[in-house]
Amino acid sequence: MNLHVSEPSRDEVEQALSVLKDYAARNGTGGLAGLDPAIAAALRGQSALSRAYPEDFTADEAYRATLPDLQNGPASLIRGAKRQIQHVGISNFRLPIRFHTRDNGDLTLETSVTGTVSLEGTKKGINMSRIMRSFYAHAEKTFSFEVIEAALDDYKSDLESIDARIQMRISFPMKVGSLRSGLSGFQYYDIALELIERAGVRRKILHLDFVYSSTCPCSLELSEHARNTRGQLATPHSQRSVARISVELNRDCGCLWFEDLIDLARRAVPTETQVMVKREDEQAFAELNAANPIFVEDAARLFAHELQADPRIGDFRIVASHQESLHSHDAVSVLTEGETFDAESLDPRLFASLYHTG
Repeated sequence: MNLHVSEPSRDEVEQALSVLKDYAARNGTGGLAGLDPAIAAALRGQSALSRAYPEDFTADEAYRATLPDLQNGPASLIRGAKRQIQHVGISNFRLPIRFHTRDNGDLTLETSVTGTVSLEGTKKGINMSRIMRSFYAHAEKTFSFEVIEAALDDYKSDLESIDARIQMRISFPMKVGSLRSGLSGFQYYDIALELIERAGVRRKILHLDFVYSSTCPCSLELSEHARNTRGQLATPHSQRSVARISVELNRDCGCLWFEDLIDLARRAVPTETQVMVKREDEQAFAELNAANPIFVEDAARLFAHELQADPRIGDFRIVASHQESLHSHDAVSVLTEGETFDAESLDPRLFASLYHTG
């Protein structure tokens, strides 16, 4: 026997929907819960939602307790491999921070903060805003590694993590005199402070990008050969160069100021790029480069010599890049001391990040 069911008309569908809406309105959420899930979902979608922002609404403690929190959900919500994550957190969180300088003055500088913690394989995620809140609790203080340690303690405790890291990046101004004219101007140094805790061991690390001019010794000798043997004017090639110097600070050996590390770099390689320059300064800079020609290998070893001599410095790493004016490629070197910076692999973009943009 064939049964022929006629298709309901639009009026009949709308009438049925009206009955369901009325039922839901009279029975509230309990009424919806008793319906077929697909019908209940459709009715919720049909409910009138306010499009006006509720200016007077207050999220009290009871309301906040009802808010969903997926990051702190059960392990069943984890997607992918249930593996420990070594670092998870926030990067380039910016705020003004006050730093103490070597001459007892204070500077307030825009600071980019990276804060991360380890995450166990059985936990879904972390509450990243807690890192920011922990940092703000200390932001009014004049920053030192001790203050950074206090901030790290706070968010490590809040997030119940084993390992943690804080890195703070700044552009540090320092007044520098010209070579001969008596002028002076501000040189800006890219500096980062880093505090790492791993397996209960804490390390304090200072990073500096030092920008200098490098005159190729080979090119200098070839230019002099052309002058002396053929009376041919020739100029050696020089280029802007960058060394990223990273040092682990020895505990109980005194404070290594930002200015101290900058002075150390200048002693190693005195051909730092200049801020204020008149003709006599430009001539002096040419003479200074001729007196200090260096290959990229020389630069790494000269920096290492100064770092080894300072008792405040433990392990270190020097990454140097001479951004060639002769070649279409750069000359680079990496020199490390100790296990802190020892690595089998390099970040593929490491040397590209050493470009000084001015």
